[in-house]
Amino acid sequence: MIKAIIYDLDNTIFPVPAIGDKLFGPLFNLIESTGEHTENMDAIRYAIMRTPFRIVAQRNNFSDTLTEAGIALQETLFYDEPIATFEDYPLTRSLPGERFLVTTGFDKMQNSKIDCLGIRNEFKEVHVVNPVITTKKDVFHDILQRYGYQPNEVLVIGDDPESEIAAAKALQIPTVIYAPSDLCPADAADFKIKHYSALADIISNF
Repeated sequence: MIKAIIYDLDNTIFPVPAIGDKLFGPLFNLIESTGEHTENMDAIRYAIMRTPFRIVAQRNNFSDTLTEAGIALQETLFYDEPIATFEDYPLTRSLPGERFLVTTGFDKMQNSKIDCLGIRNEFKEVHVVNPVITTKKDVFHDILQRYGYQPNEVLVIGDDPESEIAAAKALQIPTVIYAPSDLCPADAADFKIKHYSALADIISNF
């Protein structure tokens, strides 16, 4: 029986590319201003909307100066316009179990997205994970401990096999990859869905 569902935020509840150009515009300008990554900017833009910045910086060999400047800039960024969820996301509101939101990123930025989505009150707890201080795995473990959940009583839903999905697997929590575009490998998680209408059947089988 599933007693709780833990959701990721970016590209799980809403599509980041829908707001990415405005939200990350100053960061894109900063990277372009170095003149060092011109040939890779399209790939870098794509990655920044889907992957934590520190990982993008490492994979693209950003200098220490650019990495630190990018981190400092993102600490100040926020979004202030309405954001639409994925069209099928409202289907999750009728599912059984407590709801938790756990997202990695910059506190001001992530909280502004949550507030612009208007979803904060849908969750028992909201956690913005600062990877310098803690990890999603630590937060998941803490939720299990505090509420007395067994790993097989919780479901983690996200879009990133290397982030929330890996953290859940390390704790033996069942995982669901949400991939509307169908780009993720089928074996990236225990279950893979393209539409939230499929979640009810998954939950009913526990």
